[in-house]
Amino acid sequence: MCKNAQRCGTYPFTICLVIAPLKTTGKPIEGNTPPRGWIRARLRHVSLAAFLSAQFLLPAFGAVPATPDALNQLYAQYWEEYLRANPMLATFHGDKRYNNRFGALTSDADRKNTKRLAQTYLARSAKFDPAPLPPEDRISYDLFRYRQQLALDGLQFPSHLIPVNPVSSLPLVFAQLGSGRLVQPFDTVKDYDNWLARARGFPKAVDGMIADMKKGITQGVVMPRVLVKPVLAQLESLGSANLEANHYMAPVKKFPQSFSAADKARLTAAFTVLVRDQLVPAYQRLLVFMRDRYLPAARDTIALGALPGGSAWYAFQVRSATTTDLSPKDIHTIGLREVARIRGLLESAKYDVKFKGSMEEFFVFLNTAPELRFTSRQDMQAAYEGLRLRVDAKIPAFFGHTPKTAFEIRPVESFRESAASPAQYVPGLPDGSRPGIFYYNAYQPETRTRFTTTVFYVHEAIPGHHFEISLAQEREGLPAFRRFGSTLAYSEGWGLYSEMLGQEMGLYDDPWQVIGRLSTEVWRAARLVIDTGIHTQGWSREQAIRYFLDNVPQSTEVATQEVDRYIAMPGQALSYKIGELKIRELRARAEQALGAKFNLRDFHGEILSHGSVPLGVLEAAMDRWLAAQ
Repeated sequence: MCKNAQRCGTYPFTICLVIAPLKTTGKPIEGNTPPRGWIRARLRHVSLAAFLSAQFLLPAFGAVPATPDALNQLYAQYWEEYLRANPMLATFHGDKRYNNRFGALTSDADRKNTKRLAQTYLARSAKFDPAPLPPEDRISYDLFRYRQQLALDGLQFPSHLIPVNPVSSLPLVFAQLGSGRLVQPFDTVKDYDNWLARARGFPKAVDGMIADMKKGITQGVVMPRVLVKPVLAQLESLGSANLEANHYMAPVKKFPQSFSAADKARLTAAFTVLVRDQLVPAYQRLLVFMRDRYLPAARDTIALGALPGGSAWYAFQVRSATTTDLSPKDIHTIGLREVARIRGLLESAKYDVKFKGSMEEFFVFLNTAPELRFTSRQDMQAAYEGLRLRVDAKIPAFFGHTPKTAFEIRPVESFRESAASPAQYVPGLPDGSRPGIFYYNAYQPETRTRFTTTVFYVHEAIPGHHFEISLAQEREGLPAFRRFGSTLAYSEGWGLYSEMLGQEMGLYDDPWQVIGRLSTEVWRAARLVIDTGIHTQGWSREQAIRYFLDNVPQSTEVATQEVDRYIAMPGQALSYKIGELKIRELRARAEQALGAKFNLRDFHGEILSHGSVPLGVLEAAMDRWLAAQ
């Protein structure tokens, strides 16, 4: 996942053959098959071999035959260097050695580190001939080189000149770290001292971001004005001079009981000085700059293509997110056809709940009916906790191997909920030191729909992201860069496939929950249309919001949040549908080839066994599995 990309939202540092009807208990799932023919023509994926055919990715002449041991040693050396250069990412991955370090304080230093690592390890890996490697080790080799080249390719574009957005950027991520509720541990006195040392780097990093944005202004590489305004509200909240309410003081309000009175007093004083004299002034400095200097210079356009070199930049974003060679035009067409197909299913579902009006009237009802809404944050928490028990009971029939990593259900933090997506997932750790977290957005709960609880849960938690991420991290035989790496199209494709799987698991027994599933599927299909419409076809923000509301039964507030997310994170939203279509195609291929021998538990076990990989890699691995059957 990209450096600034939370699952389905803001995780910090964070494709085809014809699809046959998917089987349940002997009956096809109604409407789960897109129109025959167009998928084959449109959904050609780029295999990893195609990416690696470029000259810069070929092994060097005279390369020595590769062995798994030699390459695993190389990957381990890379991972050590990578974590040292990116200490906050190390914290996210559960490596506590660098919890007191901030990392690069300027984009120049960060980009130099990225370039040095990628060039060094492309050169070192090119000295090996991968031909003798077993299949899984060949995946590691090819994927390693692919990701290094992708990192280099990304440096062609000036993303560092737009370091802030309302969805995912350092000011938000750092606040999550400092809350004591995400991944930065606050269990020991040393943990608290580590945070104090790390946090002292934040003001200098803020100054670096301001310097980058000044360069961006001079070069015409700036954020759309519509995205600046919500950022101002976030900075104002995070930079509050009221220390009683300041988010960064939370850890000293909940010391572990084992701390001595002297340690509590010392740390409270140190946190007070840090927040009052360093963090608050840094946020306020950034706020003043963005309000007084950046906002007037921000652009009225919203497309990435409107920036210098923006068309090539967007093409790179599309390739990274989908791991395909699909053009934006192709993706737009796929989206239009998927939206039309799913709207037909919604039309049928409308009659199942005995609604007599038009589709437009039905959407109004879904968006306004109080009985379909939550009444409080507590109501939302209880609904998700109850759903957890139902899902757990269904899992053994569909999965032979489940993760050991625990997970929790929490509301999105108040300081970022107004701009956050409806549901998100943050990974846990296989050693049990940190659970995975399913975040639901409880902002204005009276606007949040009850009928989407099941589909959000199965996508983000079980069997969605919690399964695919945790199982990869727990597979000790894979090198660390694979266990902790992510490919959007695979990960989000699995999440969307899990939504469909919830139907086979019998979780949508309430017809309103069926409508919820269809509403999120058409939501993901609409993303293909809106994202490409904004960034390549001149769509306005208003046009994009209108298309969303015309096709997705969600509120204007959610539509606005979603469209602003597509503006802030170009291409990211394309990964869901493209990945899901590939996984469904692979399943249909296996069902057809194996007939009565097809075992869904075995299929899921295999598809989750390789970690998060490009779709071409996944297809090749599943073809080998089929041949072995």
